Amino acid sequence: MFSLQHTTLLLRVFLLVLILENVKGSSSSASNYLIGLGSYDITGPAADVNMMGYANAEQTASGIHFRLRARTFIVAEQQGNRVVFVNLDACMASQIVTIKLLERLKVRYGELYTEKNVAISGIHTHAGPGGYLQYVVYIVTSLGFVRQSFDVLVDGIEKSIIQAHENLRPGSVFVNKGELLNAGVNRSPSAYLSNPAEERSKYKFDVDKEMTLIKFEDKEWGAVGSFNWFATHGTSMSRTNSLISGDNKGAAARFMEDWFERHGVVRGFDGLSSNISGTGRVPRRVSSLVPKDNGNGNELMKLAASFQSSQGRIVTRLSSVARRVRNALMKAERPQFVSAFCQSNCGDVSPNVLGAFCIDTGLPCDFNHSTCNGKNELCYGRGPGYPDEFESTRIIGERQFRKAVELFDKATEKLKGKVGFQHAYIDFSSLEVSLPKVGGPNEVVKTCPAAMGFAFAAGTTDGPGAFDFKQGDDKGNAFWRLVRDFLKAPDQEQVNCQHPKPILLDTGEMKEPYDWAPSILPVQILRIGQLVILSVPGGESKPIIFY
Repeated sequence: MFSLQHTTLLLRVFLLVLILENVKGSSSSASNYLIGLGSYDITGPAADVNMMGYANAEQTASGIHFRLRARTFIVAEQQGNRVVFVNLDACMASQIVTIKLLERLKVRYGELYTEKNVAISGIHTHAGPGGYLQYVVYIVTSLGFVRQSFDVLVDGIEKSIIQAHENLRPGSVFVNKGELLNAGVNRSPSAYLSNPAEERSKYKFDVDKEMTLIKFEDKEWGAVGSFNWFATHGTSMSRTNSLISGDNKGAAARFMEDWFERHGVVRGFDGLSSNISGTGRVPRRVSSLVPKDNGNGNELMKLAASFQSSQGRIVTRLSSVARRVRNALMKAERPQFVSAFCQSNCGDVSPNVLGAFCIDTGLPCDFNHSTCNGKNELCYGRGPGYPDEFESTRIIGERQFRKAVELFDKATEKLKGKVGFQHAYIDFSSLEVSLPKVGGPNEVVKTCPAAMGFAFAAGTTDGPGAFDFKQGDDKGNAFWRLVRDFLKAPDQEQVNCQHPKPILLDTGEMKEPYDWAPSILPVQILRIGQLVILSVPGGESKPIIFY
């Protein structure tokens, strides 16, 4: 994951690369694009597979909340470059999934789709099957590689790209952006306040509140889809959840696709509330993190009574048989509407917007360390539907959906110009970056091999860790140092480089039985006219509009 500050640093580096490599080019000349969208199921094994995200060995799938999908768009010049962007209802992208996917695409399409112009992003749901990555640290809790999880991702991504390729038709792409204020908060505000005041003064909020949306219009059929980027974690569903789910972003995508299917065109918010009230059909559950009722069911009865049933839909006037047949044929020819809600620089952005509270006392957690009486295991963030995590998922999804509809309806800025891409493998373990220094010349800093600190093991208020770890711990613990040294003791150079963070696991230098964490990672830049999409390690992405 990358915080707002980490992503800003990456932007400084790679935007320089972008300019030097002349990716931006001229965006003044009009260009007729070919656009194609695709969507395919990637739900995977629904039982007895550990879930990816919370690193909780006890969180094993036992059913489905709603199914997961891979959503793809392709934008191509009439005679020239093309780019592919895939958004997964999965925790993150996977390098080994990408490698195997590209092998299949090469067999099918030759050099048309390669590592250079295909970018894959994950929505960061913590409620999808795990075991599909190739590094130890990501598959420890799933007890190794899970072939079923892997295969369904490769198959689903490939089929979504095939759909998008076969749907390529002349069309246009529009862009719009705006602020969404109530779908994400900083889950570690004390950590953010440790940043220099000069740094914090550059931003309006302590997390990124901007949503950027691109709208696809087919030359014949009109609107056929949209992809948007907004930063909020896929953690509305708690670490005790056992149902496969796309969490809030997966829900938002379903809301928008279903709503467009009913309306055919976007015309503002008329009828929106009654349409999305149909989500009452989604099963609800009070999180098992909430203390159980001690024989008094009144509160739960009140909660149950508060759930309103769907109001249904107005029955339309029956038309002639000929008209119904004609409409059915037209609907069959129309491209499927695809709407993806992509993850941006989510870092410490939590959908649990009510704040963090102790589950034993109901009081707010300690501000600096997110603990309750010194214990991190009792501190949890609360979503807007607390204590019903399904309701929280729906609400945060609906808020993103409403903003996306607003931006979609008002998207009038047309993307014009070249389609392009840049791809590079960057060694993040030894990257030198020049940063401005207060009162002096720029300072050159250097990254280190990856390492997880003691504070990492404390988890977050979205999903606390175990034992006696605490957020913000810069001292460490003698016992856990002994455990660490049994696996791999960091050398002094690594200790000095990571200072003041005490190292719990020296993952970047652990190689047994194979690599625990990557060091050389792919970074991609996709360009459509004046829009540039930066895809960073971890499967998150960030759109930037050039004016």
